[in-house]
Amino acid sequence: MPRIRSFPPVADDHAIILILGSMPGKESLRQQQYYAHPHNTFWKIMGELVGAHPALPYPQRLQKLTATHIALWDVLHTCEREGSLDSDITQEEANDFATFFAQHPRITQVCFNGAKAEQSFKRFVLEKQELPPLQFARLPSTSPAHAGMRYEEKLKVWKDTVRSCI
Repeated sequence: MPRIRSFPPVADDHAIILILGSMPGKESLRQQQYYAHPHNTFWKIMGELVGAHPALPYPQRLQKLTATHIALWDVLHTCEREGSLDSDITQEEANDFATFFAQHPRITQVCFNGAKAEQSFKRFVLEKQELPPLQFARLPSTSPAHAGMRYEEKLKVWKDTVRSCI
């Protein structure tokens, strides 16, 4: 099974909220961009929330996030996975959150993009790495594999949670 690695975090010194996925999917890895699958609604939602619309060039979308104090990363640094499904992830190793939060002390809110990101964080990071006091929220996954909730419902939850933090 192929071993894959996540991307570096997108964050600046002003970040106050961190949005965490689990691990980039196949299309994201191919394009070297967070949430690159055309059916993933992350950028559509971020377009609604902070103007990081999917039609913008990727660097401009990232700039919109950081300008609104949002950081972006994945829980896992490396894992084994065939394809893109979170359910196929094995042999996980977490990113170094102790160092990340020490470098970004203004972050107090962590939002998980789906259940797998939250589960992986609890399993591989909480109580294993020294973290500052944080608040956590699980948001509905923007993945096309999470089709059990309509886009409008996902958008409302994301708006209510993320906008209250920024």
